[in-house]
Amino acid sequence: MKKLAMIISVLFLLISVGCSKSSSSGGTSSEDSYGGSLNIAISVQPPTLDAHLTTSSDAIEIMRNIYETLVTQNKDQQAVPMLAESIETSEDGLTYTFKLREGITFHNGKEMTSEDVVVSMNRWLEQSSRAKLLLSGGKFETADEYTVTLKLAEAVTDVLDIMAGKGQFPAIMPSEVIEEAGKDGVSEYIGTGPLKFVEWKQDQYIKLEKFADYVASEQESSGLSGKKTVYIDDVTYHIVPDSSTRLAGIQTGEYDIANSMPFDNYEQLKNTPNLKTFASFDSGTLNVAYNKKQGIMTNPEIRKAINTGINANAIMLASFGSEDLYNLDPGYMSPEQKDWATDAGKEVFNLGDVEKAKQMLKDAGYNGEEIILYSTRDYDHQYNSSVVLKEQLEQMGIKVSLELYDWPTLTEKRANPENWDLLIVGTGYVTTPSQLLVVNPDYVGWTNDETMTTSLQKIRTAATKEEAKELWAEMQSYMWNDYVPYTLFGHYASIITATDKLEGFTVFQGPILWDVKKTQ
Repeated sequence: MKKLAMIISVLFLLISVGCSKSSSSGGTSSEDSYGGSLNIAISVQPPTLDAHLTTSSDAIEIMRNIYETLVTQNKDQQAVPMLAESIETSEDGLTYTFKLREGITFHNGKEMTSEDVVVSMNRWLEQSSRAKLLLSGGKFETADEYTVTLKLAEAVTDVLDIMAGKGQFPAIMPSEVIEEAGKDGVSEYIGTGPLKFVEWKQDQYIKLEKFADYVASEQESSGLSGKKTVYIDDVTYHIVPDSSTRLAGIQTGEYDIANSMPFDNYEQLKNTPNLKTFASFDSGTLNVAYNKKQGIMTNPEIRKAINTGINANAIMLASFGSEDLYNLDPGYMSPEQKDWATDAGKEVFNLGDVEKAKQMLKDAGYNGEEIILYSTRDYDHQYNSSVVLKEQLEQMGIKVSLELYDWPTLTEKRANPENWDLLIVGTGYVTTPSQLLVVNPDYVGWTNDETMTTSLQKIRTAATKEEAKELWAEMQSYMWNDYVPYTLFGHYASIITATDKLEGFTVFQGPILWDVKKTQ
């Protein structure tokens, strides 16, 4: 009987252990049953991992695993709370009050309090170009241990959208890390995110590992917001500038994920067994900028004529090789951004009417002057677009000189308005129209128009988001029909490829690493 009782006890213990390991309730045991390492190939080494200082897309992809923010973007690219539990706005619109989630721990074991948030956010206000421009005079202050306030100099409605932006994002770090930062940035990369920084070997790799004490939001996962569950043990970002090496690495299984894959290899990757390839529409827009500061393109009628003759579809197809990789849409904001997407101006977009363009150029006074088109071979899609654009301009009767430079030389030469007339330029997505480079008077092309300036101010001070969106649609229509600061060819994707051993892998402005399970 004793022997039988012992056998029953052992069987009961084995069953209990088995049930514990196979539990699907989301507890620690379930997470531990996956684990493993992720190897990711990225195209360039980030300039820094100080989130307040860089707009590098590769850096942002890594940093959003390390750091978190008061607000972030959901799947509709709307600003929603992250480290903030709740947000209140005063009746006059000058004060925002952020109630913090309690019990949040930094990677160094310190609890996050309002002191850390205030120091981090005030540094962001000083360092971020968009914050300095759009939230000038703002200041964060401590209300109590878990409450902070933002005091503004003027009431604007896009405050949270600006805070949720990608480039130079307002990461919350320990106050002492910020206070010890030098002119080149912080020396320790410490946040509250689901992965923590381990090691950076210059020009080789950056390694992160699972943060065991991560405190996830209880909200539903959406975009960059909500609950994040980490199943993998560690992540290594391998710095692999050569695209053929990234291609070979993802095919052989050396890498689990490869970013910035060549457009020419899209069909090959899409049809490769054991791989999943994503066209991630997070890159932005491809455009030609008009020099509105000096030269022949200061005449808006000539800009309108050129826009009328441009066949945007032909340019995008030559640039990206597959219709899967671009979207013909006249919106300067992301077509997937719920609060701002609009097709206003579509009536003059992608017309490709060469004969009408010829007549408009004649009426505008064009007399065979040579125009200079700047581009680069460093980015294939920019070079390809410039070749096709040159052909289209010549069909309109315009004399064109295409000048090609390496990227560093181009960025230097384009700063002088005496050098060029047209410039191929890519622009990334932003969270509000006021952050668009095309409307920035200091950015190449030098947009400086009183109607647009007035419209932007009305958008920022509109009573509701609905009213603001209507005003933005009116402004975008004006940009296409009257002022024509750029001609937007279309929106394009980046190519991300992953092994099919990854369960739950999704893409939102780059690979999402939380919720990913790696099968062996």
